[in-house]
Amino acid sequence: MPAPLMHIESSPSLPREVDVVVIGGGVVGVFTAYYLARRGVSVALLEKGRVAAEQSSRNWGWCRQQNRDARELPMATKSLNLWERVAQETGEDTGFRRCGLLYLSQDESELAGWAKWRDFARTVGVTTHMLTAEEATERSKATGRRWKGGVLSPTDGTADTSRAVPVAARGIMAAGGSVHQQCAARSLELSAGRVCGVVTESGTIRTKTVVMAGGAWASSFCHQLGIRFPQASVRSSILAVAPGVDGLPGALYTSGIAFTRRGNGGYTLAISGRARVDPTPQQLRFSREFVPMFARRWRNLAPGGLEGWRQGHETLVKWAPDEVTPMERNRILDPRPDLGQIDLTYQRACELIPEFRRVTIADAWAGYIDSTPDGIPVIGEVEGIPGFILAAGFSGHGFGIGPGAGHLIADVITGSEPIVDPRPYRPERLKTAAWGKVAEF
Repeated sequence: MPAPLMHIESSPSLPREVDVVVIGGGVVGVFTAYYLARRGVSVALLEKGRVAAEQSSRNWGWCRQQNRDARELPMATKSLNLWERVAQETGEDTGFRRCGLLYLSQDESELAGWAKWRDFARTVGVTTHMLTAEEATERSKATGRRWKGGVLSPTDGTADTSRAVPVAARGIMAAGGSVHQQCAARSLELSAGRVCGVVTESGTIRTKTVVMAGGAWASSFCHQLGIRFPQASVRSSILAVAPGVDGLPGALYTSGIAFTRRGNGGYTLAISGRARVDPTPQQLRFSREFVPMFARRWRNLAPGGLEGWRQGHETLVKWAPDEVTPMERNRILDPRPDLGQIDLTYQRACELIPEFRRVTIADAWAGYIDSTPDGIPVIGEVEGIPGFILAAGFSGHGFGIGPGAGHLIADVITGSEPIVDPRPYRPERLKTAAWGKVAEF
């Protein structure tokens, strides 16, 4: 079933020509269009279904610096500041709060890894506090357990996944841009090899710049253009419980269970890293690149079924610009949750916090988390097609760093000083990368 999500209205009509078309109404696409519109750039955002209806409303809602890869950390830090400013700029509450993120552990090696990251973070001005056994136990009285240690990242926080991205999408329209839901992009039009338009199911928009921010659909769209973009998804299942449990941290991680306070007072519950691998044509095509990543995560990944094949987001089928596309046949990726994982998640939550037994499961849903082989997003113009910018493969990190990513893309398009160094995200790196090493600081 879908995750809770605020509804917004679309713009009344499709423009005939704009400076930039952004494909994909998730957090990255929305914030790209948001920052472009605020700079006076004419921009149209296309979403085949509803804004934020896929992974942007199905994640934990964490906006964190803690344990980020060195390449992503600058963007994570900038994004925290941008999250704070969105409410001021739009006059609407995104639910963003710097509540701090609390990590607890009974594992010495895990604690050592956190301490190593803390030492690295200090070199780039990021504050995180290692907690002694006494401090960790004191901060987690609700668990009734004694912990060996933990981490507190006091300036990190969470945003409301049900409303944060829709609020920013309304900000696009308030700034003069347009938002078009139920409007799939089918293909690009090229002139002399460069972008000159986007063919949609509702007509063609003339433009010289297109941003592909289609999340788990990005690789199959790129395939239509002869672009090889290695991307694979896993199906993650999480649940939300009704309000009724008080006195807990706003966000807590343990290796067994993690939870996040929701805007309605309930909690989202999840097991970090646990997911199903649903075989798809695209996944088989890129299997060589992803074997090292899946091998490292084998304890948390389990074989899936035909759910991914049925969803159609990782197809190798090609279509013509005047044909109905897989995106129109399945406008919102809404895969079946793994009921076994849902049961295990709730069981672990109740074991850690017995008070959760007093409240019912309000919702349960699944989503596809798309990744690149090195776990770092791709952001940049694609070689061979001037005007086509790829922004995808956020590897489960997109919600928290979405504002920074959108700002960076707007910087690149407008020729402004980039908010962070764009070079670590360049698409060309995937051509020559060695997949044995990923996500290090």
